[in-house]
Amino acid sequence: MSDGLKIHPQGAGLDFVSLGALVHRLDPGIIPFRKATECRIHVSGGEFNCAANLSDCFGMKTGIVTAMVDYPIGDMIAERVRAMGVKPFYKHFAHDGVRGPNMATVYSDRGWGVRGPVVFYNRSNEAAGQLKPGDFDWPAIFAGGVRWFHSGGIFAALSPTTADVIVEAAQAAKAAGAVVSFDLNYRAKLWGISGGEARAVEVLRRIVENVDVLVGNEEDLQKGLGIPGQDVTSKSKLDPSAFFGMIHQVVAKHPQVKVVATTLREVHSTNRHSWSAVAWIDGQSYVAPTAELDVYDRVGGGDGFASGLFYGLMTGAPPEQAVRLGWAHGALLTTFPGDTTMATLDQVRAFAKGGSARIQR
Repeated sequence: MSDGLKIHPQGAGLDFVSLGALVHRLDPGIIPFRKATECRIHVSGGEFNCAANLSDCFGMKTGIVTAMVDYPIGDMIAERVRAMGVKPFYKHFAHDGVRGPNMATVYSDRGWGVRGPVVFYNRSNEAAGQLKPGDFDWPAIFAGGVRWFHSGGIFAALSPTTADVIVEAAQAAKAAGAVVSFDLNYRAKLWGISGGEARAVEVLRRIVENVDVLVGNEEDLQKGLGIPGQDVTSKSKLDPSAFFGMIHQVVAKHPQVKVVATTLREVHSTNRHSWSAVAWIDGQSYVAPTAELDVYDRVGGGDGFASGLFYGLMTGAPPEQAVRLGWAHGALLTTFPGDTTMATLDQVRAFAKGGSARIQR
C-alpha cells in the first residue's frame, strides 16, 4: 500500500474488528409478506457482514463487538456468528420473556422482475440501541493487536448513545495502531426516528473525524456529511463523475481520510443490474469494470464490496486490484441467498481477473 494509508503487517491478534448491531432477516423469497406462509432466516448487520465475509471467504481473523440477548433468537444468531468464524465480544442482556430487550428483526422479500424488494424493520426495544460508552473494555479487546476497525451509520442511528460508542471505539482502535473505516450507510427511515438529517450530519461528522477509510455513495456523502453535490438524477447511476466531484469537499472537511469508495449500480429490474465500483485512494481515482449481474438476492452486495476492498488493502494489493477484489466479491454475493458470503477466495480472484460463469470441472 502507498504512503497514505498505514496498515500494520499481518500477525496481529485480530486482523479486523467491527462494532454494530446483529440482526436477523426474515426472507419469504419472492413472495410478499402479506401473502407469505414461510420464511428463511438470515443473520446480518452491515458491520457483522464485513467481519463474516473477511473470515469465511478471505481467511482473516475477525471479531464483532455487539449486544447479545440471552434467549433463543440470540442463541440462533450467536450460532451463526460462530459458523462464520467470527470472534464475539458481547455485552449480554437478559430477556424479560415478554417485551425484550430484543435482537432486531429485518423483513425483506426479494421482489422479482419489475417488482422491487420491500424492506421494513422491527427494532423496538433493541438491545444494541442500549449500548453506551463504557460497556466494552477496548484495551482488552485490542490487547493482542488489531489491524483494522470498522463500524457504520446504521448502528450510529440506533439511539442517542450508539454514536458515542463508535467514537470511543475508534479512538481506542487508533491508539492501538489500527486503520479505522466507516460505512455511512445512510438510512432515512432510521435517522427519521432519531433526529432526522440535521442530527445525522452532526453525529456522523463527529465519527468521521476519526476515520481513515470511508464507504459511501454520493447520496450518503450529501445526506450523511452535509456535503452539497450535483443533481445526479439525469445522470447514469454508473457515471462516477458525481462521486469523484464530491471527493475534494470530503477531504477538505476531513483531511485525514485517505480512501473513499462505493459501488455503482444501475437497476434494470430486480434481477438484472449493471454493477461497478469506484474508489479514491491516496489522491488517485480508480474505476472497476461494469458487469451485468443476474441477481438472486441483492442484500449485502455493498458490504461484500467493502470486505473485498478491505482485504485487498490489508494484503498490500495495488489499489486498482483492491477495488477489483471488492467489486468481484460484491458481485458474487448477489448470487447467494442471505447477507453474508458463500464465495471462495479462488472464485473472487477469478472474477476479479475477468472470469466468467463457465462451469468449473
